[in-house]
Amino acid sequence: MNDPMRTLLATASLAAIVAVGASTRAAAQDAPNEPPVESELDDRVNDAVERGLAALAARQNADGSFSGGRYGKNVAITSLACLAFMADGSLPGRGRYADVVDRGLRWVVEQQTDTGLYAAQTSHGPMYGHGFATLFVGEAYGMTAGSPDDPFARELHDSLIRATRLILRSQNDEGGWRYNPVPFDADVSVTICQVMALRSVRNAGLEVPRDTIDRAVEYVRACQNPDGGFSYRLSTRGASAWPRTAAGIAALFYAGEYDDDRAEEGLDYLVRTALPGTGRASSAHLYYGHYYAAQAMFLAGGEHWGRWWPAMRGELLSTQLDSGLWEDNSVNDVYGASMALICLQMPKRYLPIFQK
Repeated sequence: MNDPMRTLLATASLAAIVAVGASTRAAAQDAPNEPPVESELDDRVNDAVERGLAALAARQNADGSFSGGRYGKNVAITSLACLAFMADGSLPGRGRYADVVDRGLRWVVEQQTDTGLYAAQTSHGPMYGHGFATLFVGEAYGMTAGSPDDPFARELHDSLIRATRLILRSQNDEGGWRYNPVPFDADVSVTICQVMALRSVRNAGLEVPRDTIDRAVEYVRACQNPDGGFSYRLSTRGASAWPRTAAGIAALFYAGEYDDDRAEEGLDYLVRTALPGTGRASSAHLYYGHYYAAQAMFLAGGEHWGRWWPAMRGELLSTQLDSGLWEDNSVNDVYGASMALICLQMPKRYLPIFQK
């Protein structure tokens, strides 16, 4: 593979990237793929989102971070929480929750190490946190389109370059990524985090080597089982499961493989095994599964989204807690609420990452 450091050093100037960010923001807010369907965003959804965002904002720590139960102050959970506010249209300097997003963004950037890794409380899977954090910083940078003379805009730009370099040099020989920032192993769950991060970085105007994406696609394809679902790892192939199948389909779509037959087979698997409201889906990693399945179905569009959205919407509305949050047994209610709120707000089409 070509030297990723050299490739990134050849990226466009900051001024050009700012211009791309401006067009990205306009595309996200003024020219979505399709106009929202009225029935998608009814009063029930709007009320649930209002209560959820207010409750989530109240859980932000004084330093801008969000906590994730036993994971402590975590860059992944902070990034997901802030993306939930951005899905409502709030950005640093704009919107009801502008301050929440701004403080979260500054906290995440402050956690970046000299290696480029976004890291805080990294007891489990630092590359998970890094992938979600790079996605968040990339979306924020691309949507705000700050002035080249703005010191924080320059800081975000430089931070994204360092974060992307780390992702590129951590890809293993199979084409995927694993828990730690070393190229020794891979799994579908960590790989989708890095693919989404790289898509956001590219949307924000930074160059991503095509070879990196092509190799990631081959890895994800190789993880698919004959039943259409995806296994967790290629090196120790196991049974299919709906959350990682959703992640696998999303990885293919974010890599630009919208017409891949493997994605279609995966979508069929999700409907057979995990259609919300049917009781078929395992509760393990429930909101993780919702998060990626919603994206996979949304990007697939048509009948896929038309069937999945009302079923998922009904389930999420029925499981919202009196507090306004959603409880996730694997992490905590901040994590569950962040995932659920992103899913419920997908029809708003604010986030550039959800654009084809």
